[in-house]
Formats: sequence, structure tokens, C-alpha cells
Amino acid sequence: MAKIPENMYLDYIKKTALDLRAADQPPATLEEWTRRRGELRGQLEKSLGEFPAEKAPLKARTVGQLQGDGYRLEKILFQTWPGLTMTANAYIPDGEGPFPAVLCVHGHWQPAKQEPRVQARSIGLAKLGFFVLAVDAFGAGERGLEKPLGEYHGEMVASTLWPSGQSLAGIQVYENIRAVDYLQSRSEVIDEKIGITGTSGGGNQTMYAGAYEERFGCVVPVCSVGTYQAYLGAACCMCEMVPSAMTYTEEWGVLGLVAPRGLMVINATRDAFQFSVGEAKKSIAQTSKVFQLHDRPQNVRHVVIDSGHDYNQPMREAMYGWMTLHLKGEGNGDPITEPELKTRDPESIRCFPGDSRPDDFITVPQFAASQARVITRTNGPPLHKMHWEAERLWRGDSFKQLFHTRLGPAGGTGELSDTEQPGEFHLETEPGITLPVRSQQEARRVRQRVILLDLETGAAAAESELAKDLVDAGVQVITIGLRATGVTAPPGDAISRTLDHNSAQWGLWIGQPLLVQWVRDVRSLLDALGEEKVETSLAGTGAAGVVAACAAIADSRIDRVAVLESPLSLVSDAPYPKGRVGILVPGMLHRIGDIAQLLSLCAPRPLLVAGGMAGNGEKLERAGLESLLDYPREAYKIAAGPGKLSVEDASSSAAVTGWLAGKG
Repeated sequence: MAKIPENMYLDYIKKTALDLRAADQPPATLEEWTRRRGELRGQLEKSLGEFPAEKAPLKARTVGQLQGDGYRLEKILFQTWPGLTMTANAYIPDGEGPFPAVLCVHGHWQPAKQEPRVQARSIGLAKLGFFVLAVDAFGAGERGLEKPLGEYHGEMVASTLWPSGQSLAGIQVYENIRAVDYLQSRSEVIDEKIGITGTSGGGNQTMYAGAYEERFGCVVPVCSVGTYQAYLGAACCMCEMVPSAMTYTEEWGVLGLVAPRGLMVINATRDAFQFSVGEAKKSIAQTSKVFQLHDRPQNVRHVVIDSGHDYNQPMREAMYGWMTLHLKGEGNGDPITEPELKTRDPESIRCFPGDSRPDDFITVPQFAASQARVITRTNGPPLHKMHWEAERLWRGDSFKQLFHTRLGPAGGTGELSDTEQPGEFHLETEPGITLPVRSQQEARRVRQRVILLDLETGAAAAESELAKDLVDAGVQVITIGLRATGVTAPPGDAISRTLDHNSAQWGLWIGQPLLVQWVRDVRSLLDALGEEKVETSLAGTGAAGVVAACAAIADSRIDRVAVLESPLSLVSDAPYPKGRVGILVPGMLHRIGDIAQLLSLCAPRPLLVAGGMAGNGEKLERAGLESLLDYPREAYKIAAGPGKLSVEDASSSAAVTGWLAGKG
């Protein structure tokens, strides 16, 4: 049997993505584009996450002021979302206003709005007669978990938003919309003359905010435009992730939403592949056709600068000319020489210098937890049979919808093929995905089978103490290395605390959360094990406990379920601990509930919960376990009767073996 390809998972993702967009064609008429534009905007709204029904008061206030050469700098605070405060610097030209305005959003440079390149373009624009607002993105700059500058808002921090249906990309779009509201509240600003620009992650913000908010008359993303396809294989920030975007568009479609307003895309010759000139040209070629339908071909321009990833002076000068044309009606959009400027020490322009930020300032995980608690506060335990049946019906239907039809037959061979090692097999779960499987059993006829899932050890879980004890108890043990884990994990998959950072992102781009894919792998394994009835238990350790529960909900061939030392809640005021974001499905809290509600859907089959962790990764003591399991306990009483839900403080091999072998 051939070796499993190193890039198997990524190749699968890329092929799936190409198939999703294979039939794409640019619109032939303006009428067709108008229809598609409305559909695309609606789909983008769903991916970005729900915005507040009503805008919160801005409650804007100036907390400091500095005088510069030809401008003054104001330190500004204003409310975006209820309870969220945006920190900002306003650069206001000397002289009589009102002025056209530009919103400057930063990229992934640690000082955020204080970074010298952000300061440089802000000062340059101000000295050219633009009112400039430079803002800190949520979780970055002055808005991190801690008070000092320099935090990164991606990986496990941003991931806390997904279960409640929010995304960092969506919150950034909404907060940039609120920044426009703030600009329009200023008497120095011409309301209908507002632009936006940023580079890298800030260029990403620029593209989405510019596409979504039509008050931006000029949109200049820098070192950020390429294609979605090029994201597959790259390690990008969670703030650039728009779940399921590739199921309905490519990047050119989002850029097309800017038309017929002014759009300048700036790329560097020595940038990463996903932001490369060649990839950008693919998107701009299609976007240009949309501008042509609007009879505004001159309103889109591509500028290529010989440099690395940056927002350097030639890039800024190109942007100055484009903003001047589209917001002032002057010139032809060609570069304008940058005025002489001098940036300041980053600490000097902070709204909260040093450690002066209030202790109750809301961080990304705290916001995520507050949103999650609003959603889950009605998740009281079922009170009687009719109550439970109603709960089971809607939560079960929502489970099917979230996991889509992808839980059906996957189209693989459904057969275990031998390798050179006894007891080791390969399983094709679907075209392009082949996984390692190990089987341990006695020679006699199999009567009991346990499938062990562990996202860290994969098929090697066969060597665990639990597996050996089960074999000694006369139980057949099957272990499988689920896709994008172990030997099938993409190289460099772990980023900081996130073990499956890239593979989880790539799955979300194509609308296939890793959790959905892992459940599909388990079901394919069940197909391969044949039709003969064997009592089958499924046990998952750590994050794989969530996989085990979901697989049991999806497949009635699983007779017993064990969840061992697994997370028992997705609600956390702190970043998720080191682990896997692949178990997160955007919007799950809205649609199904927390993990407690998920576990209840395993009823009436026997369920063991042995040990467990809170959302912040802390190990739960008995009282914590009991509290989090109130809902499934009552559901099991109603649906299955006494004894079908077992709870252990920890997952000792002896206790788990006894339970899985039917002796517990």
C-alpha cells in the first residue's frame, strides 16, 4: 500500500474549492449583476455574523490632544457595539473645513494604530487636507487582553467568537461602519466624501468594509488582495477568515461590490503567494468587468510596487493620488508626492497610556462569552417528556442543518485495505482522503467493538493503556487517525496555541468545518466494518470527545458513547486553551446549544462522561461536572431512564474499560 501523501488534506481542500467555483462566470449584464449583487451581499452577511439590530450611541469623547506640523492629533474613544469601546486617533488638518475623510485601519503590526507606517499615512493625508481617523481593531493595539501594546488577536482569542455565530472579520466590518458614523458626527468632515485604506490584515478589513458600506466613496486595500484559492495552503489570521465564503464567491465578487465607487488595489512584487501580483490580477480581471457594466472602467486601478509586504512611501503616494481624485475631484489619480512628515513615539499617542486602561475594558473573549451567555441562558433542563421531545426535535433538526448532507455516504471505497504491517489498514473515506486504521482483536468471533478516537495520537491510540485493557477484556479495539491529524496533518498546522490552525481555517473557507469532516471519517469507518451486527462503542479523548458525540448523533450504528476528559462547554471569558479549534462549528450555540445539549442528543444510548474541562481549559471538579451536566442528566432521565448517563470524576482506564465492556 502506497504511503499516504504528505499534502493529502490540502490537496483535497484545494480540489473541493476549485469544484465549488468551477462554474463561475462574470455577469453579462448590469441587471444580472444587480441580482447577483443582492444575493452575494446577503450571503456575506451570514458569513460575517449578525450585527446589532440597533446601533448603540457613540458616546464619543476626546481624551487627549497633540499639536503637529499642519495638523492636530486627538485621542478619541467611542462605542461601537454595546459595551465595546474603540480607541482611535483623529488627525485633523489645520485650516478651514469641512474636509474629506479617510479611515485608516492597521494590519498585523504589533503597535496597531500607533505603528509608524500607520502614523505616516495618517499624517501624510492630514497634511494633504484629509480628516483622518486611525483606529485599533478589536483585540489589537490598545484593545488586547492585556494593557501593553503588542498582542495578536488571532488563533485561540478570535476563535472564541465562532460558536455564537460571530467572526472577528464581521466585528471589524461593523466597527468600521461605526467609525463612519463617528466621522459623519464631526462638523469638520464632508459626510459624502469618505474613504478607507489599510494594508495586510487592514487591507482585508478595507476590502470587506468597502464592499459592505457604501458610504466609502474610495477604497484602497494594500498588500491584501489575491484570491481565496490562494489562501488555501497559507497561514492567515482568524480575522481574515470568512466562513463558507468559497461556497458562494471568489474574492473578485467581494471586490465587485465596491463598483462603481473608486477602487485601487496595491500589491507588492515580493509578497506572500496569497497576496501576490499574479493572484491579484486574477481577481481584478473579473472585478473590472463589473466596473465596465457600470460604465466606470476608469474607477478601478491596479498598482504594483517593487517591494515586500508593506505600506511604504510609494504605496502611500499612489493612495494619496487616488483619494484626491475620488474624494476631492482633483487630479487624475496618479501618485502625489508625500509631504515631509515626522512620526511620534507610539506610547505618546495612546488613548490609555501605560496601564491606565480601565480594568473592566471588554476583551474579545469576554465579549464572546457575553454573547454566548445571552444565547444559552434559556438552556434550562427539560421539565417533562413533551418539553424534551420539543427540544430534541429542534436541536436535532438544527444538528442536521449545521452538518448538512455531508453526513451521508462520502463516496469512498468503504473498504479497509491491508498495509505491510499486521493489524494496520488504510481506509479511503472519500475520494482524496485515505486514513490509517489499526485493529486489535482476539481470534474468536467479535461480539463487542470499541472505536477509540484521539486527535493527538490517532491510530497510535491502539498503544494506550485503555486500548490494551479493552483487548484484555475481550473487546475488539479499532483506532483511526482522522484527517488533518497525526500523519495526515498539514506541515506547520499548529500556530501558537492552536494545533489545527490552518487545517481548520481551510475547512471553514469551503464550508466544511473539521468537526463535520471528522464525523464523516467515523461514519466511513463504520461502513468499512461491514453490516454484521456487533455491539459498537465509540470513545473520544480530549477534543475527540466532541467528535464521538457528534458521530453518535449522526449514526445509529453506535450503541454506546464515552466522552473522556473533553471540553464540556464552549463558553469562556479567556482565550481557549492550547488545543483544537476544529471542534468549533460557527453558530453552534444558536442552533444546537452548548456541549451539554449536544450530549443530550445521544440519548437514549448509554453515555459516559469521565472527567472534563471548562471552556477556559480548567479541569472540572465534581461540582463543576454536575453543574454543566444538568441538562443531559434531566434529558436522560426522561428519554432513557436511570443509569444510562454515567459520570466519573476522571477517566481511569479501569472505570472506562468496565463501562465500555458493558460491565459498568
